[in-house]
Amino acid sequence: MKKLLYLGAVTLILISATACNDNRKAKNYNEKTLVDDMDLSFIKKANEAGLTEIKAATVAKSKSQNPKVIGFANMMIADHTTANKELQQIADKKYVAHEDNVISQEHQTMIDSISKLNGPQFDKAYMTMMVDDHTKVVALFSDMTRNTSKTINNYVAKYLPKLQEHLNSAKSINASL
Repeated sequence: MKKLLYLGAVTLILISATACNDNRKAKNYNEKTLVDDMDLSFIKKANEAGLTEIKAATVAKSKSQNPKVIGFANMMIADHTTANKELQQIADKKYVAHEDNVISQEHQTMIDSISKLNGPQFDKAYMTMMVDDHTKVVALFSDMTRNTSKTINNYVAKYLPKLQEHLNSAKSINASL
């Protein structure tokens, strides 16, 4: 009888110990996000846009010899890296799955096509791409200003002026080429 009680107590302790070592509290096993469809779409589009800017700017740094273009590319890498890190933190907190360093085939094709150019042709193509991309991303962020998520609103309010600055710089450099 004592052995049976002893065996029962040990079993109960082992079960309790494994239950306390439950790592699920840090994961979302329901696979549900804490954002609506609009926020989910925004997070994915903004992340991909930032990754595209970083990748294109990396190409620009190696291909361009124009100091204005290189300076712009450095700004793209610094600003979009910071913005994407913050966006990924938001995505993690809201249980939004994101893929690192994945850009759309459309953007990859654009980067590949400008990569084949050199000199002033490259500079013009890159800056034209930056004007087009930043026009779209400023519109994306502007649409989110009416959002109901405070976290997304704060992110948009923080980065929309910076993106507008990028667009204005891109237009100015593009016009001077």
